[in-house]
Formats: sequence, C-alpha cells, structure tokens
Amino acid sequence: MKRFISMLGMFLSSFSLMAADMTNGADNFYKSDKVTLQKVSFNNQYKMKVVGNLFVPKNLDRSSSYPAIIVGHPMGAVKEQSSNLYAQKLAEQGFVTLAIDQSFWGESEGQPRNAVAPDIYAEAFSAAVDYLGTQSFVNRERIGVLGICGSGSFVISAAKIDPRMKAIATVSMYDMGAANRNALNHSLTLDQRKQIIVEATEQRYVEFTGGATKYTSGTDHKLDESTHPIQREFYDFYRTSRGDFTPAGSSPQLTTHPTLTSNVKFMNFYPFNDIETISPRPMLFITGDQAHSKEFSEEAYRLAGQPKELYWVKGAGHVDLYDRTDLIPFEKLTSFFRTNLK
Repeated sequence: MKRFISMLGMFLSSFSLMAADMTNGADNFYKSDKVTLQKVSFNNQYKMKVVGNLFVPKNLDRSSSYPAIIVGHPMGAVKEQSSNLYAQKLAEQGFVTLAIDQSFWGESEGQPRNAVAPDIYAEAFSAAVDYLGTQSFVNRERIGVLGICGSGSFVISAAKIDPRMKAIATVSMYDMGAANRNALNHSLTLDQRKQIIVEATEQRYVEFTGGATKYTSGTDHKLDESTHPIQREFYDFYRTSRGDFTPAGSSPQLTTHPTLTSNVKFMNFYPFNDIETISPRPMLFITGDQAHSKEFSEEAYRLAGQPKELYWVKGAGHVDLYDRTDLIPFEKLTSFFRTNLK
C-alpha cells in the first residue's frame, strides 16, 4: 500500500486522522484466559496449506454444535496482528473462531512469499469454511466471516460465490482494488496508474532472468519530518511494540510489503462488483468516523443489498480499530453475529 499512500502527500492536503491520544486500550497481543487456542491447518482448493489459530470457549460442549466466525487480518499482516484479538474477543462470547494467515503470508503456504493473488486470498476464506464446516462441534449452517482492512474486500469477494458464509462483517475495510487503481479520494491519475503497471512489468524481466525480487507498498521503516500522517498511523502499529510481529523465517524488512510484480494484480480486483448478490445474507460495515479509509465502507454500503448496516465508531481512525479495545465495538459485532448466525 505504500505506493498509493505516498501519492497522498502530493495530491491531498488534509485528512481527519486520529487524535493525539495513543492509548485507548491498545492490546494487539491480548491473550484470553477464557478460551483455548489450537494451531490448525487445512488445504485450499489448490492444495496449498492454510494455517490458522482456532479459538474455542473453555466451557464449550463438543458434543453440541456452535456458530463459528472466520477472521481475516489486514493486508500484508499476519493473524497475530489484529485478527487474533478479534477472534479471542468473539470466542469469549460463545463463538468458535478461526483467525487465518492469508495465502503467501505468515505460516500459510504460497510462493513467492508476499505475493498478491486476490482470487487465492478469497479462496482462503472458503477453505476455512470447508474446515470449520466439517468439525463436529461447528454448525455448518451458522458460519460467518469478518475481514479487517484489506481482508474486508477479500471476504466480500469470497461471499459473493460462497453462500455458506451466512453473515459478513468488515472493519476498517480497504477495497484493495480501488485503493491501487485510484488511491484514496481518487487522487491517482490514469497516467500514474499506467506508469506503475509499466514498472511492475519491466521488473518481471529482471526476475525472470534471475534478478532479485523487488517489493513495494507497505509501511515505512523510518520516520522523518516529511513522513505523511497516514504512514505515521501505520508505523505506530506495524513498526513499534504495539503491533510489530514477524513470523519465524520471515524478514522484518519484508513485513507488509507485497512483491512489486504481483501487486498490480489488484488493478484487476473489483470486489464490489455484484456485491448486491450477497443479499439477503446480512452485511455489516464498521469504520471510524475519522478513518482515512472510510470511503470504501461507504461505497460498499451504498452498493450492497439489504439487509445492511454502516456502523460509525466515533473518534476512531483506520488503525485504531486494529487493536484499540476501548474503541472497537465488540458488542456490536457480537450482536450482529449472534442475531444472524441463529
């Protein structure tokens, strides 16, 4: 995401960003004493292993079956960043929850690492339904999905062709297609978009002939006086003890950075096309009223069929809803899934 975020400093003069308060209960690495954690893995349709953390309430009676929720992490992140928190908080409310690592990221399979493949990203959620729907303690007619940031657009893409997902929620959603085609507030020109594509395709020659892989986007590793406020917002999560997490075998320098040659595949990603076909399954879009990304939730809500709801979190920015437990509306999410996964 670095490429389109960096364009903002050139084209956008101001944003309503989060206030100076950097607390609000930030607790990304929350560990609940009310749930059990089990590392699980399963294959997607392409025989690629997807790895997830399965959270189950400690008092769960495995002779019965329960509603379940799949949780997807922000684009370029891993399950230990934001999605584990959400999964545990929802498991405390009686749901079976599964926080997955997206294909090509974290502990899930996929080569090259950090590749962008929107269809395979969506497939990971359907594969998670396959897994949960075949567990004896899960009611396969009561499975929901929750996508945070970029995963919001991936769960929408998945739900359009997988009616087994009975309730769909997003938090701080990024439409990764629109974000790369247009940047925020449509600040990227067509000529600039074309130049990005040219750069990526020229790099294919380099890598095809044995050259080093090049990465793009993501979060800055250093701040200076010229760093854009949105980059500072991401830096505060990904590059500090608040949310920094590098999976074993990975490089901190590559965290959040997709490969340059694959990132342009987002240009062909249109998750909101036909979003109305998800109806009558319910959709909930949660965004901060100060979030730089709120345009994506607004557009999804505008296009979606009924029933749908756009829920505003007052005073919250985009990254605030990754881990700030004083702002995240867990009660709203619990109510939504409890009502719609009956």
